Amino acid sequence: MLFVGNQRGGAKDLALHLMKDDNERVEVHEIRGFASNDLMSALRESYAISRATKCKQHLFSLSVNAPPIEGASNDDFLDAIGRAEKTLGLTGQPRAIVFHEKEGRDGQVRRHAHAVWSRIDADAMKAKQLSFTKAKLMELSRELYLEHDWRMPQGMLNKPDRDPRKFTHEQWQQAKRAKKDPENIIGIFQDSWSVSDSSASFGHALEEHGYVLAQGRRGFVGVDYKGEVYAVSKWTKKKAKEVREKLGDHKDLPNVDQAHESAAQMVTDRLKEIQAEKAREEQERQSRLEAKRASQEQHAREMRQRQLRDQRQRRLSEAQERADRLRKGLLGLLDRVTGKRRQTLEQNAKEQSLTHFRDQAERQARQLRERHASSQVQQKQTSLTSHYQKVQSELREDVQNLTPKPDDDKERQKQDVKARLARNRQRNRSQNRSRDGPSFER
Repeated sequence: MLFVGNQRGGAKDLALHLMKDDNERVEVHEIRGFASNDLMSALRESYAISRATKCKQHLFSLSVNAPPIEGASNDDFLDAIGRAEKTLGLTGQPRAIVFHEKEGRDGQVRRHAHAVWSRIDADAMKAKQLSFTKAKLMELSRELYLEHDWRMPQGMLNKPDRDPRKFTHEQWQQAKRAKKDPENIIGIFQDSWSVSDSSASFGHALEEHGYVLAQGRRGFVGVDYKGEVYAVSKWTKKKAKEVREKLGDHKDLPNVDQAHESAAQMVTDRLKEIQAEKAREEQERQSRLEAKRASQEQHAREMRQRQLRDQRQRRLSEAQERADRLRKGLLGLLDRVTGKRRQTLEQNAKEQSLTHFRDQAERQARQLRERHASSQVQQKQTSLTSHYQKVQSELREDVQNLTPKPDDDKERQKQDVKARLARNRQRNRSQNRSRDGPSFER
């Protein structure tokens, strides 16, 4: 079932829309919880009650459509509406259900339903809070499609896992840390089953989630990049007979080892792309840091020249000010006699010494700021370079782990041979016991 629901007001407009004669047939199936027996009066009743609250959108309107190529009975529609009511938290609220039959573009008459609830809780005199209605209805719709084994629309698919050819480095790290949720795996296999009608389309749908369809010992299986094997009948919750009827013969499919290599190759190719992306990012980062360092050096050079120029002008100005303190002529002679000139000279010498230390301190402070800024850039570069080298090392290790090694293949073949021999011995012992019959010892 496909649901389209929204909160709304406009009781009169909604009633007129639901009862208009554009449809081939209109059937008011149910009016529950209202004092009125007709649709218009019932929805107006909801509006009248809402006037005692602050709620403007006092109704929740839901349209329910069945897949056009599938048959859906009245009971299917009513079951879907009932489950939607429970999911949305509208259980027990006044409700009206209207069925429409309308001719489609292909000339076929199709049936759909509308359900309208009053959101006003008459006891509490406040509206029912409805949150995340779209997500809740989408999840319920998926459940109904799976239960009825209807072909699910592409837009309804739930994709908990990304396409293995499009994941980012962050998603890859998260995937390595996290364990796969069985519910997510079931959702992937069921979604892929719902949108496919053949072995090729089912395999393509699985491949979008990182699984490769293969032939197992007893039928169809999906294999991921780690080599984990998932039986299709188990994870789609379908009988083996249904799987065979839909997917046909599995002999043309790769075996488990080949599927593992294919799935691992998809991930390996993407990891190599990420390695190249990280290398480009590192090169761009180095270029930006070099440009920043050059800009800092240019700025420091300009500030140094400006400081030296400003200090020189200030020293000349202050020297002129000190020289002006020494009076000339008769006044200067008087200063010499009274000793004032000597005091002025001592003051000038002291101020000149202080000026030297002040300028030196300013130059040292500027140099410290420059060194600190340069040190920060260097530390950042060292840290990012170390991180880049660590990331590349991890990616190289991941690629190596995913790349099958000849020795591993030989070891796997040896283990397969040993397991096969052990099964044969066990089968022979069982056959011998059954042929000889039971033995009794006294």
